[in-house]
Amino acid sequence: MNAFTLRQSLLLLLTATIWGCSFVAQAVGMDHVGPFTFTACRTLLGALFLTPFVLYRRKRESAPVPLNKTFVLGALLCGLCLFAGESFQQFGLVHDTEVGKAGFITSLYIVIVPLLGLFVGHRVHRYIVLGVLFAVAGLWELCMTSSLSIELGDLYVLTCALAFSIHILVIAHFVTKVDGVTLAWGQFWCGGLIALVMALIFETPTWEGIHGALLPILWAGIMSNGIAYTLQVVGQRGMNPTVASLIMSLESVVSVLAGWVLLNEVLSTRELFGCALMAVAIVLAQLPAPKKRPEA
Repeated sequence: MNAFTLRQSLLLLLTATIWGCSFVAQAVGMDHVGPFTFTACRTLLGALFLTPFVLYRRKRESAPVPLNKTFVLGALLCGLCLFAGESFQQFGLVHDTEVGKAGFITSLYIVIVPLLGLFVGHRVHRYIVLGVLFAVAGLWELCMTSSLSIELGDLYVLTCALAFSIHILVIAHFVTKVDGVTLAWGQFWCGGLIALVMALIFETPTWEGIHGALLPILWAGIMSNGIAYTLQVVGQRGMNPTVASLIMSLESVVSVLAGWVLLNEVLSTRELFGCALMAVAIVLAQLPAPKKRPEA
């Protein structure tokens, strides 16, 4: 692994770490506001958080914020995927999908990304396929502590996983054409405004509700959106989308480990086995593609 790949992998690992600590904030926030309202607040807060950094970079480089067709299209498509993924995840939590099950279903993007990638010409070698299989097995052991049943909340989270899979592939396409931080900033404004319109149409946001969910919104807006999603965009540059999705799926492992360290929750043997399988998956995904044997 070269230095560039190591740096990008570490950025994505940090992204997964922040996301892994965000499920609690999202669940608590639902006690006070609706899914669209929470999504609008966190996403617009992420946009506001990034605005000074974008303006400072542009001033230092004596370049205006790019409003060309590529940037606008990338920000709109990424923002739409981000809005869909975050909103469907919130709806899943509202409909009482268990956190462990929600974590497992959301992380199914590690399977969906390479499958969708095949349709846009992304090649997948056998080590990545093995990595995906190990990751799915690890997530099952780690998260699925109850019997598997498909309910409405599960379908919402499954749709969330599909949206995040498309999000990863859209970012992989545009991040080579547009500055990563600026693209993240643009997607937050687009996704946040879409969520705000939906909240005003389908919900009744109140200042009392937003105040009650203020701490979860601050965490999700600044840490999960403003920082983690920006790290995702920057970290995906030059990375295979399937490898990137495998690293980011470690959010499920991080959520369990955070409960162990911060809440004194004891990991079962099954959960430790799941963590080990996930670690194997990441190692396999980082191995170079096997060289083809020369034809005789």
